[in-house]
Amino acid sequence: MSLLTLGCARNEVDSEELAGRLAAGGWELTDDAEGSDVVVVNTCGFVESAKKDSVDTLLAASDTGAKVVAVGCMAERYGNELADSLPEADAVLGFDHYPQLAERLDDIAAGKAIAAHTPADRRTLLPISPVQRPAAAEHVTVPGHAGWGPRVLRARLDDAPFAALKIASGCDRRCSFCAIPSFRGSFVSRHPDEIVAEAQWLATQGVRELFLVSENSTSYGKDLGRELGGTRALEALLPRLAGIDGVDRVRVSYLQPAETRPDLVRAIATTEGVADYFDLSFQHSSEAVLRRMRRFGSTDSFLALVGQIREYAPEAGIRTNVIVGFPGETEADLAELERFLTGARLDAVGVFGYSDEDGTEAESYEGKLDEATIAERVARISALVEELTTQRAEDRIGKFVDVLVESITESETVDGDTEVIGRAAHQAPEVDGECVVLGAGSAKVGELIRCVVVDSAGVDLVVRPAEPVADPAP
Repeated sequence: MSLLTLGCARNEVDSEELAGRLAAGGWELTDDAEGSDVVVVNTCGFVESAKKDSVDTLLAASDTGAKVVAVGCMAERYGNELADSLPEADAVLGFDHYPQLAERLDDIAAGKAIAAHTPADRRTLLPISPVQRPAAAEHVTVPGHAGWGPRVLRARLDDAPFAALKIASGCDRRCSFCAIPSFRGSFVSRHPDEIVAEAQWLATQGVRELFLVSENSTSYGKDLGRELGGTRALEALLPRLAGIDGVDRVRVSYLQPAETRPDLVRAIATTEGVADYFDLSFQHSSEAVLRRMRRFGSTDSFLALVGQIREYAPEAGIRTNVIVGFPGETEADLAELERFLTGARLDAVGVFGYSDEDGTEAESYEGKLDEATIAERVARISALVEELTTQRAEDRIGKFVDVLVESITESETVDGDTEVIGRAAHQAPEVDGECVVLGAGSAKVGELIRCVVVDSAGVDLVVRPAEPVADPAP
């Protein structure tokens, strides 16, 4: 069988958990969907474009002649509705099927029909009080929380020197544009010892950078109790992870600005082995728009947070996503967003035009902007972002960066050096650009090289080793 993954890094973790479950259940995984008896597609259900990609992948898998099984967020969110509209899928399974997925695939391969998942609001599965959730979560399937012990229930699906590591799942926020809490459920943290055990296992698999993921990392520990650190649990967890043999760098993602405490800023910016990298979900900076989004903050408070980060680490990487064209957004609101972006000088910014999401509060809002206006505003903000992030990258010329080598090609660059690609501390996997390392032909994948930045191209950097790279041992 083969396993295809769409969507975010959280889905990638879920797929590796599923791979571990399936291997334990006797299934052999292959990268070749064409030669598989069963193709499992871990779908994404976040926005319309992601849903379309998921459907297209399911249809393409069906064309191979294999049995096709939909799992993941889109399957959880739409369940039997998806099954009815997509008969090409032999089964649509929700999160509650994950513990017995190997047995379900046995049934499907044998031609047995499996009833499609019936969606429900997963926020109702755990207590309202966060401190009551850890005990209750033992009886609820939470993807990426498969337990721990002598054997980590996870199998690597690639040999990259970095890996996502889930620290929590779900979200208690009620952003008016987001449906994630309804199908991912309420926020629940993983036990820190469980996270450390999985991190140690990842280190034995060649992972040199741990990429901590969740729906909201700033809430980590609020449900764990004081004995495990409570709301300061992440600050206590980071040095434990950074101290694991073989781990060179720990990266935190998915921070909520309104919950980003000074102690957490200091821990991320100053803990040895932790990347001074801040993935902050600003979404907008106009107070009026943020209130309609059911979020908190303002241009000035966000700029103050950025300033606080750079007091600790002037070269810290800061990235965000913003939504433009939100219902009721005015030209003055857009100008306020431009003021924030210009003042913040972020390293990477994803710009998205607003679109309605099923079942969200914003879907019913008045003041919707037409598609042409939204497209114009996306283009306007995107052009500003491109200019600002290019300048930010140029500012790094002459500075030192620690680059994690991720790939080495056989081709030659114009100056005769083998092309080596990696990422610096301010660059997360896949979304924040990369470093092209010149003069490091003897480097190895997974090696961390101290480099000096000699040029830039957009958000990408061109770097050279600050010291000669040793020849590999014979």
